[in-house]
Amino acid sequence: MINTGEPRNVTGHVVSGALASAVVASGVNYNSYSKNELSKEEAVKNSIKLTIQGGVATGSAIAAANYLGKGNFLGMLGAISIGLGGIYAVEKISDKLNDTKKIEEKTQEVGE
Repeated sequence: MINTGEPRNVTGHVVSGALASAVVASGVNYNSYSKNELSKEEAVKNSIKLTIQGGVATGSAIAAANYLGKGNFLGMLGAISIGLGGIYAVEKISDKLNDTKKIEEKTQEVGE
């Protein structure tokens, strides 16, 4: 068994992870925006997506570490799997929203 210290609050770490991710994502995306590599809308959307994913990743990592500290390897793998699934789901939702926007733009172009 690995000593991971006292079990930590998963919810608190989801919030902390999301905030840390927001800082990093916003800085990186602002830099891309200032170089005209991304539009303002793209930079904001990407920052929001990465913020959510960072919160999910941090929460699942803390939950996995808590399980690991108890010697519960199945629980650890479950927490990691949930984190991976959450990040993948956010990615797919983001893709769908972007696809919908592109379809709406093309529909407007055809209608003009």
